[in-house]
This record gives sequence, structure tokens and C-alpha cells, in this order.
Amino acid sequence: MAFHVEGLVAIVVFYLAILAVGIWAAWKTKNTGSEGDRSEAIIVGGRDIGLLVGGFTMTATWVGGGYINGTAEAVYVPDYGLAWAQAPIGYSLSLILGGLFFAKPMRSKGYVTMLDPFQQLYGKRMGGLLFIPALMGEMFWAAAIFSALGATISVIIDINVNISVIISALIATMYTLVGGLYSVAYTDVVQLFCIFLGLWISVPFAMSHPAVTDIGLTAVHQVYQAPWLGSINSLDIYTWLDNFFLLTLGGIPWQAYFQRVLSSSSATYAQVLSFLAAFGCLVMAVPAVLIGAIGASTAWNQTEYGVPDPKSKKEADMILPIVLQYLCPVYISFFGLGAVSAAVMSSADSSILSASSMFARNIYQLSFRQNASDREIVWVMRITVLLFGASATAMALLASSVYGLWYLSSDLVYIIIFPQLLCVLFIKGTNTYGAIAGYLFGLVLRITGGEPYLYLQPLIFYPGWYQDDNNLYIQRFPFKTLAMLTSFFTNVIVSYLAKYLFESGTLPPKLDFLDAVVARYSREHMDKATLVKSDNIVLNELAPVNPRHSLTLTSTFTNKEAFNYVDSSPELSNTEDN
Repeated sequence: MAFHVEGLVAIVVFYLAILAVGIWAAWKTKNTGSEGDRSEAIIVGGRDIGLLVGGFTMTATWVGGGYINGTAEAVYVPDYGLAWAQAPIGYSLSLILGGLFFAKPMRSKGYVTMLDPFQQLYGKRMGGLLFIPALMGEMFWAAAIFSALGATISVIIDINVNISVIISALIATMYTLVGGLYSVAYTDVVQLFCIFLGLWISVPFAMSHPAVTDIGLTAVHQVYQAPWLGSINSLDIYTWLDNFFLLTLGGIPWQAYFQRVLSSSSATYAQVLSFLAAFGCLVMAVPAVLIGAIGASTAWNQTEYGVPDPKSKKEADMILPIVLQYLCPVYISFFGLGAVSAAVMSSADSSILSASSMFARNIYQLSFRQNASDREIVWVMRITVLLFGASATAMALLASSVYGLWYLSSDLVYIIIFPQLLCVLFIKGTNTYGAIAGYLFGLVLRITGGEPYLYLQPLIFYPGWYQDDNNLYIQRFPFKTLAMLTSFFTNVIVSYLAKYLFESGTLPPKLDFLDAVVARYSREHMDKATLVKSDNIVLNELAPVNPRHSLTLTSTFTNKEAFNYVDSSPELSNTEDN
């Protein structure tokens, strides 16, 4: 394959444009955030992200390289088809559920990161434990999409994979470093526009290629392979449901999502953003589905790709760039490549910023340096953006099973963090003992279930397991959802059991070594005063606070019911702050 100078020039121009937008956004908002409040401005954008930019950036966070390439691959692969392309529906429902149930309580309490409520209720050590699967999910996700981008670029313009990965990661890290959420949000607007335009321009050219059969015919009839609509075997229905719940419920507890929620100007805006992004995810999946269908409807021996076809060459995961390369004119394929590059960068920058935000605030500041200055936190964030960006790049270049690691880490987000988030927001009375027990039970059940992508053999064989051609054990039973439910109920049961044992006097107070039930003043358990230290969160944003009544004679005859209602609207809060 020849080296394509035109393709390289197109990619360079596109990357420079993205970098310019990111730097412009950073310059435009450099004075955002009052003195001593710059770190929060970087993390949540000063909480003034509007509907337009917010809708674009939340959609772009999910519509990444894995989303587009994975959807096209699922539709193309004969054993799966559209019936197994679960990401568009799963992530859209995830955003809807997030908007209905999670966005409002998180935003109305004024948290800065997703881990804030955990540290407030369960203590800093539990927050540190939950940081581990959250960090793994963000980092392995970034590494996986960097790896996919390198392979995609190498297919179309035939340059070294490592060079393309390094340059892409450097661009994304650079504008995230200088502008934080503002740069990420504004570049997401440009990137999402390029994704939409680039893929939709490519579809009619690919569909009109002489080697492509009518996709309406191949949807229900076997021509070159099984129909691309696909089907769900009765034996695989539980696996399908397990994966569907993983996408739908496991798509909620990600810092990249809550970063957008918490940056909204109000709780209502946070909900609306979630609904807009759900619609955007569905719309952006349509061209990817069509490209996968086109790949399944192509006589590849009549193209320059030749024989065998992509699935026989084990290149099914690259079907989208292959369709762009061999079924579209050269200038169209380069434009489509820009779209795929945009998709990858729009997700990678979000993951890097999310990981650095959680570390700087929840690990460095709230766990070790409560008195750290705002300037110090900003520098910690900048350093960790560089470190996490470099780490994701290194994993993309060196790890042979990046996707396997991401699958496992995303499972841990679903199994561990989601039930903990349910408990901390909606179940009163849960405590650190239940949280730790739920964490451990969920982790053990997931690891012992095995992971084929990492060649991790199971220790627990659930009903319906079988051994494939590669001697790997595959679980048909929905053990991931079982592990998630076990983690949830373990948290609730152990929490209430510990509460009963200590409060009834069955266990002496000295055995409450985590200070989770008996102790009032604990160095381990973080209260609201700790979370708002150094003006990190304005108190009236954290929760409505009723006025404290003095015991003077005047207050004795005061109508105290008049004080019970506290308007927590942004307008009143701003008035009180001023």
C-alpha cells in the first residue's frame, strides 16, 4: 500500500484545527473562576455550560471511536448483526436513566466529582477504593480508543501505527492540559460536527459502489454472508441481556458523564442535557450501522481489497475504515478518516480529564492535602493530565489486550460502582462496612467468572457454560448482573446488620474501628464541612441548610415554621453568596 501524502495533509490540517479550537477555548475562559476557585472551573467549567455546548460535549463523550467502529463491526460480523449492536440503544437508555434519576440529586447537591458523595458518606479510604475501578475504566478506555485510532489511520493512509497513536494522544492531551473542561467541551462541538458530516458524506458513495448489493436485500437474505439484521439464539438470550444491562446501567457511573452533569448551570439543565445526548447517540449510530451493512453486502473480490474478505482476514473490527478506503473515492475516505479521528479524540480527552479530576480532588486534596491551595490543586491536575495521557498512550502501544482490559474494567464499574452509587444516593442507612463488603463480594464474583479476552479462566462455572474452539470457557449465565445485584444487597444487608449490632449494644463501641456507626467525630469519616473546605463547594450548593435558631428570648416567639422552607434555586443562591 502506497503512502498517501494527501491523507496525511488532511489529518494534519484537521488536528491543527482541533488544537486551535482547544487553545482558543482555554484563552477565552482563562479568567473564569474567582481567585481560589480555578481548580473547580477546570473540573466543572464554572458550572455555566449551556444546553448547546453541553449537549454536544455529552454526546461526543459517548460517540467515540469504540462506539462507531464497534457498532459497524457488530452489524458486519455474520454471527452477530444489528441484533447484537447494543451500544446505541444501551447508551441512549443509560443517558435517559441518568437524567431521570441521577443527574438531579448529584447536581443539586453541588458535588464536584462523582466520588464526592462516596467520600462524604463512607470516608476517604472507601473513596480511594472506588477510585481504582473508576480510574481503570477511564484509562483503559482511552488506551483502547487510541489503539483503534492508530490502526484506523494506518489502514487508510499507510503510516506507522505508533506515530499516529503518539501524535493523536499528544494533541488531545495538550488542549486538555491548557483548558480543562472548557477546551474539551468546545472541541467536542467541532469533533461531533465532523463525525456527523464525515460519515454521512461517505455513506452514499460507499452504497453506490458497483460491488455493493442492495442492503435491503442482504438485511433478510443471505447473499455473501448471513443477513446483517442478525438474530439472537435462544441459548444466548441471557448473554444478550447481561451485556444489555451492562451497557445501560453500567454506562451511568462514569466521571466523564457526571462531569458534564455537574458542569450544568442547574439541575434541570443537567437532566435536559442527558436527554439531548441520548437522542444524539441514536442519531450518530445510524451511519455506523449503514457502513456495517454495506460491508456485509459487498463482494470484496470485486474490489481492490481482494480475497479473502475482512472477516476471514480477522479484520472485522476495521470494517469501517476498510469501507472508507476501498468503497469511497480517495478524497471522501480521507474526510471520513477525519471523522473517525474526531470520534476517538472526543472520547479520549474526556477520559484523561476525568481521571485527573478524580485524582486531584478526591485522592490528593480530600484524602491527603485538605489544606492544599487552589493553585496547588491546579498544578496537580496538569501533572496528572500529562501522566495519564502518557500512560494511556503507552498501554495503547505496548499492551496486547487493551480491549480485554477495558472490558474487565468496565465490568468492574458496573458491578462495583453502580450499586454503591444506588446506595449512597437512594438507600438511607448504608455505611462503610456494607460498602466494603459489597465491593469485595462483587469483585470476587466478577474475577472468578473469568474473562475470555484476557484468557482468564473461570473458577466458578455457572449453568450453560461451554468451551469454544480456542479452549476458552464462555459463560452464558448472566453472572455480571448477578455480581452487581449481590454487591448491592450485600451493601444494604451488612450496613443494617452493623448498625443493629452496634446500636443494640451487641457489639461494644470500641469494635467500630471504621467509625462508621458509633463514633461522632471521626478522622476517617468526611462530613460536609470537609467537602466544602477551602471554598471547594459553596455550602448552599451542597444541600439546603436551615437557619440555626439561637436561644434568645426573641427567638422563642419567632415563627420557626417560616424558616423551614429554604429556596435552593440558583438565583437565590447567587444572591446569598453575594
